[in-house]
Amino acid sequence: MSRDEVDRTLARLRDEKERISTALLELEAHQGYQLLEGAALNGETLRVQSDVRAGMASLWGLFDLYGRALGAAEDLRARHPRPGQAQLTELTRLLAGPSVELPVTEVPLERRTLLSVPSGEKLTLRAAVERMTPLYEEVAQAVAALDTVWSALLSRLAEVEAERRAAEDLLESLGGVEPELDRLRADLDAVAAVVRGDPMALARGDRADTGRLDAIRTGLAGVRRGLEEAERVRDGFADRLRGVADVLDLLRGTEEEARRLRDEVLAKIASPVLPDLPDMSAALTDRLAAVGGPGRGAAVRGGGWTDLAARVAELEKAANAALERARETAGVIRGLLDRREELRGRLEAYRVKAARLGRAEDAELARIYDQARGTLWTSPCDLRKATVTLSEYQQAINARAKGTNR
Repeated sequence: MSRDEVDRTLARLRDEKERISTALLELEAHQGYQLLEGAALNGETLRVQSDVRAGMASLWGLFDLYGRALGAAEDLRARHPRPGQAQLTELTRLLAGPSVELPVTEVPLERRTLLSVPSGEKLTLRAAVERMTPLYEEVAQAVAALDTVWSALLSRLAEVEAERRAAEDLLESLGGVEPELDRLRADLDAVAAVVRGDPMALARGDRADTGRLDAIRTGLAGVRRGLEEAERVRDGFADRLRGVADVLDLLRGTEEEARRLRDEVLAKIASPVLPDLPDMSAALTDRLAAVGGPGRGAAVRGGGWTDLAARVAELEKAANAALERARETAGVIRGLLDRREELRGRLEAYRVKAARLGRAEDAELARIYDQARGTLWTSPCDLRKATVTLSEYQQAINARAKGTNR
C-alpha cells in the first residue's frame, strides 16, 4: 500500500471498529440480554443462556484480537510520519494480511501426527469481521426471541399476580378460607417458576404461550367476583336479610290465601282437581334464622363471608322461587272460582240474547236455562255439567236465531 492508501484504510477501519464496539455494547444493554444475565435458569432457557454467553465471549474475543491488530498498525503509523518501504510493507500485512492470530486450539486426535504442534488460525481484519458478523446475528436473534417471549410472559404474570393479590386482600378482610383460591395460588406458583426459570419452555415458535396463565387469571377473576359479592353481603347484610324476610312475609300470605281458596273451592265446586298446596314458608324461615341468627358469628369465622354470601344468595333465590310457585298455585285454584263466575255471566248474556230474539217465553229454552242456572248456583257446583248445559243453551239459541233470520 502507498502511504495514502494506508491512511485511508486506517480511517475506515477505525470507524468500523467503533461501529462494532457500539453494536456489541448495545447488544449487552438489550433487555433480553440483561434478563439472561440476571437470572438463574434451567431447561431450554439455560441452553439459550449458555449459547448466548459463549457467543458473546467469542465476539468480544475476536473483537479484542481485531483491535490489537488494528492498534499495532496505528502505533506503527504514528511512529513513522514518513514511512519507508519496510514500514509500508508491515502496515500492508497488518491491515490487509493475516494479522489477527486466534488462540492456539487443540488439534483433533484424528488430525494429529506424532510430531505435530498445534498452531493458531490467522485471519485478516476483513475475515475477522466476516467471522464476527454471523455470530453476532445468531446471538442477537436468540436474545430478541427470548426477549419477545419472556417479556410477554412476565407482563401477563404481573397481571395474574395482581389479580391474585386483589383476591387475597379481599379474603383477608372477609376472613375464612377459600379452597379455590388456594388451588389457583398453587397453580400460579408452579407456572411462575417456569416463567422465571425456563420461559422458553412456554414458547410456541416466536410467541409466548400464555394459555395456562390466562386460565389461572380467569379462575382468579371468578374468585374475586365471589369475594366482592361476599363483601357486598357483609356491608349490606342486614338489608339483605330484611329483603328475604319481606319475601317470606309475602310467601306466608300467599300460602294462606291458597289454603283459603282451596277451602272455598271444596265448598263451592264439585270434585275439583286441585294442585298441591304450597308449604315452603316455614322451612325457608328456619333457613333465614340459621343465616342471621346467633350462630352467624361461628359461620363467618369458619367459612367467612364468602360462604355466608353463597347461603344468602341461595336463600334469596329459593324464597323468590317459592313465592312465584305459591302465586301460580293460588292462581290455579282461584281459576276454578273464576270459571264458575264466567259461566254464570255467559248464561245471563245468552238469556238476554234469547229475550231480544223474542224467545223469552220459549219453553224449551226456559227449561235449559233453569237447568244451567240450577247447576251454576248450587254448591258444590259441577263445572263440567254446567259447561255442557251452557253449551246446549247457546246452541239452542243460535238455532232459533237462524230460524228468525230466515
